[in-house]
Amino acid sequence: MAQIEFAATNIASSSLNFASDPLMPFKLALAQMSVVGGDRARNVARAEEMIAEAAADKADIVVLPEAMDIGWTHTASRDLATPIPDGEVFQRLAKAAAKHKIFVCSGLTERAGQRVYNAAVLLDRNGKLLLLHRKLNELEIGHRFYDQGDRVGVAHTELGTIGLMICADGFTKDQAISRSLGYMGADIILSPSAWAVPADHDNVKQPYGETWRKAYLPVAQDFSVWMVGVSNVGPIDTGPWAGRRCIGCSYVVAPGGKEILQGPYGIDAEALLTVDIELTPRPARGTGWMMMWTGEEK
Repeated sequence: MAQIEFAATNIASSSLNFASDPLMPFKLALAQMSVVGGDRARNVARAEEMIAEAAADKADIVVLPEAMDIGWTHTASRDLATPIPDGEVFQRLAKAAAKHKIFVCSGLTERAGQRVYNAAVLLDRNGKLLLLHRKLNELEIGHRFYDQGDRVGVAHTELGTIGLMICADGFTKDQAISRSLGYMGADIILSPSAWAVPADHDNVKQPYGETWRKAYLPVAQDFSVWMVGVSNVGPIDTGPWAGRRCIGCSYVVAPGGKEILQGPYGIDAEALLTVDIELTPRPARGTGWMMMWTGEEK
């Protein structure tokens, strides 16, 4: 497995700072892990290994892919989903976070009574659940596997204010979800993802990533926020996308729209990527954003 490190340049910011506490630099790890559809035991064990590797590399937070436990739209999703926070999968992530003293963000398949959600969680260094997000903008083909989420949120942490979304949440019309997180004060938006291409996709002729540039760059520019998408790798063997391939290409954009990294491409391109993050203090709040964008008082 490749291990790649990137250093972000310092981003200039406005003198206006709406953060309540000083912003500290930190190291973020992107766990572009292999996910084997339907093999929950194997996937969770691999996630634990990558959390340990990220901590050993002195990362403060590690982000894992969408539906890391079962695989996105796997036909066994409704059978294998587990509760949050009492289920085995979440509890194992919580123990790993506490053992290694690292923040963990991961996509999970959540059972909540009769409902099953495409969910994502954020845990602190002690394994405490800080944030639970249930995907809002699910692709049509995913509707029979997952129920509808109904809210967005941020968590105020020692690393800054963290917003959470999942994959296609990022390309709603006018980037409504990620922009909502910007209005809520997010310093950084994390997005567990499962980016897939058709089996015959030619990455030389058509390099992967334009969808996410169009989704992430405008928000990073307008809200001076970091945007992080982490995808798994591996073939999709069942469900509506059977035959497609998850190909990584995990992606980080800094405030102002500066592209920091794009992970390696391919079904075998498992990698632990790290980025040094230096947050930009919020340059505006509320109607101040419109004043900043247009120069007109609202």
